[in-house]
Amino acid sequence: MSLSIQNLHASIVGKEILKGLSLEIPKGEVHAIMGKNGSGKSTLAKVMAGHPSYEVTGGDVLMDGQSILGLEPDQRSRAGLFLAFQYPMEVPGVTIANFLRAAVQARLTEGEELDAVAYYKRLYVKMDALKIDRSFTARSVNEGFSGGEKKRCEILQMAMLEPSYAVLDETDSGLDIDALKIVADGVNALRSPDRGFLVITHYQRLLDYIVPDVVHVMGDGRIAMSGKKDLALKLEANGYDWVEKEPAVAA
Repeated sequence: MSLSIQNLHASIVGKEILKGLSLEIPKGEVHAIMGKNGSGKSTLAKVMAGHPSYEVTGGDVLMDGQSILGLEPDQRSRAGLFLAFQYPMEVPGVTIANFLRAAVQARLTEGEELDAVAYYKRLYVKMDALKIDRSFTARSVNEGFSGGEKKRCEILQMAMLEPSYAVLDETDSGLDIDALKIVADGVNALRSPDRGFLVITHYQRLLDYIVPDVVHVMGDGRIAMSGKKDLALKLEANGYDWVEKEPAVAA
């Protein structure tokens, strides 16, 4: 069982960004993608989630053997895919409690009603683990939140929805070291043989806290190199230019 990206090509306003990207993320593993700005990392996340601005011109994305490219974004989510945004949007007028309750309810079988007492009990446990004050349940989603609060709210959503595959698009962006540790602890608590992660990041520091099984380097819309965690350390020390001179094989 895996999230399988097969020879994926995608464009935006006629410009090709993904140029035959292939990647396999088995359940139970954490894979990290690193790369220069403009290499296609965030485009990959958006295409997987079904962003309407991107056109898939070739290849496929399979979740446990089933293609998700024909599904609407909400259908992909209900099928088990989760995307934590690099820049989470504010949703004025919709409280965190109601937002998450609607999302959890949408995943129940038709006619099944969510038990309110059990829901809030579970929500508070997740919030406490992420050091989110319980008063935040009454606040609008991300409205007036700091960068760290927004990212913790993203991880709270992931914890409540319990996806099969989670894509974290530069979750470390804008976080100080304390917030980074809290977010990483939240992610690590969700690591499971039944869940796969794709962590997109510029910086090796996140991978000190969320230790990946495999590190991939993106370049020009493809996976240029793959290796173990020490590949991230090499990138941190030497940058990305040397990757272009190496064969596209595991480091």
